[in-house]
Amino acid sequence: MRTTLFLLHAISCCCLLVSATLSKTDAKKSHKADTETSPAELSVLERGLIVSDPSWKDIVKEEKRHSAQIKRTFQGPVLGYVTPWNSHGYDVAKTFGAKLTSVCPDWLKLRRRGPKTFDVTGLHDHDPGWVKAVRKSNKKVRMVPRLFFDGWSSQDYTSVLESEDEIEELGSELVDVAKTEGFDGFALEFWSQLEGKKRKELVHMVKHICETLKAKRLDCILVIPPAVTSVGEPGMFGREEFEQLAPVVDGFSMMTYVYTSGTRLGPNSPLPWVRDCVLQLAPNTQWREKILLVLNLYGLDYASQGTEPIVGERYIEILRENRPKLLWNEYSAEHYFSYKRSNAVQHVVYYPSLKSLFLRISLATELGTGISLWELGQGLDYFYDLL
Repeated sequence: MRTTLFLLHAISCCCLLVSATLSKTDAKKSHKADTETSPAELSVLERGLIVSDPSWKDIVKEEKRHSAQIKRTFQGPVLGYVTPWNSHGYDVAKTFGAKLTSVCPDWLKLRRRGPKTFDVTGLHDHDPGWVKAVRKSNKKVRMVPRLFFDGWSSQDYTSVLESEDEIEELGSELVDVAKTEGFDGFALEFWSQLEGKKRKELVHMVKHICETLKAKRLDCILVIPPAVTSVGEPGMFGREEFEQLAPVVDGFSMMTYVYTSGTRLGPNSPLPWVRDCVLQLAPNTQWREKILLVLNLYGLDYASQGTEPIVGERYIEILRENRPKLLWNEYSAEHYFSYKRSNAVQHVVYYPSLKSLFLRISLATELGTGISLWELGQGLDYFYDLL
């Protein structure tokens, strides 16, 4: 999982570096396909674009043409992540704010400086002007920054988990920051760091923090690992923890986009696996609406020399330069294709498509869950018609 997160945080750098590796021969292979940029009168569904066999040319032509009517079609909660290294995500949040219930900027880190001493860093990234613009598009949207527990040692966790005073001070610090900065709560991310250990103690801490936040009308989102691993084993967060925390946690952002990691070739998030993750946590419908299935809007480019994460701009470049035939994996419900660079190295790309996202959003509707988007700006603009 650490490998996957590292890859995602390196996306912007990777995209810039890879664009410089194409040879003149690659450039000559580029095939002209015009991209239309004006909003469309009809949605992607009405235009018949949600298909198993899309052509590369249609994707290049249509990907910026979202519907001019920006209104919600998905009825569950939608949380959108935004990162400082992807400026397009900031624009997407403003443009499609009406489709989001929460926006989660990846700004903040929580550090423990000493006994009962906590410090929230990253506040310099907070852009009140942008927040105001997002709220203008949707007055009800909740601004809940991601709060990553950074640099915590095992001793830090032990000290905090074993002390009511430490936990109380932590909760108070978060309330103070939220009130000072005008946030509506936080998305807490730390569970995976203990690799499944001290679950009982973590549940107690989360309960206390969430109760403290909710007492001040602040949202408490918890980022959790998948309930089922890629080999079918129980994950680090299970039904027991879910049922204990569901009454006090506002949303569980479940990382159902980390099925494949490292250099292992394969789909990002097989649809049956996503379903299994939900049913393992909530076999009954109670509390299911608090599960937020994380949908990846990035893709992965596999080659023998390594795996490269790709975002929309790079994806469109690859389509233009190689004119591949997109194939549909019926089991995983994802599109993929292969291509070769001038050095004859074979590449395989898995990247979200209208159909793959449509089926996952349909699954969320069927099961009664919400969704999270990692991350806004990494995908193609016409994806947001599906929400």
